[in-house]
Amino acid sequence: MNIKSAAKMFELSIDTLRYYEKVGVIPPVKRDKNGYRNYTTMDLNWIFLAKSLRKTGLSIESMIEFATLAQSSEDVSKAQKEILHDQLQQIETRIFEMEQARDLLVHKIATYDKHIAQFQAGPVEEKDIEQLWKMAHVKG
Repeated sequence: MNIKSAAKMFELSIDTLRYYEKVGVIPPVKRDKNGYRNYTTMDLNWIFLAKSLRKTGLSIESMIEFATLAQSSEDVSKAQKEILHDQLQQIETRIFEMEQARDLLVHKIATYDKHIAQFQAGPVEEKDIEQLWKMAHVKG
């Protein structure tokens, strides 16, 4: 597959594919007799993996490290797995934080009219103000 088709397949620019190869985010792509890149299934898997890992927030440096390890003749599976595991932990933390934020928003939307009515009725006593940070469903 040529670079134009690969770029279209993964909704990336041709420049991005060239950059990924140049800096080592993906292993070098073999070229045909005319010097054009010829993407194999393995290359396409690397592009897909790179795009997916980038979406998780993995840094370009970590992606380069991951790809570099893959090209090593030594057993690097533990090191590669550690990169993936670390990123998974970061995603799980972000998901937890986002769920907490979502829960707070759901609560604030559900109680919004009640709170507005309470404030419009006059001064609110300190004891009647909810302590959002103490609410079980929105604790961070």
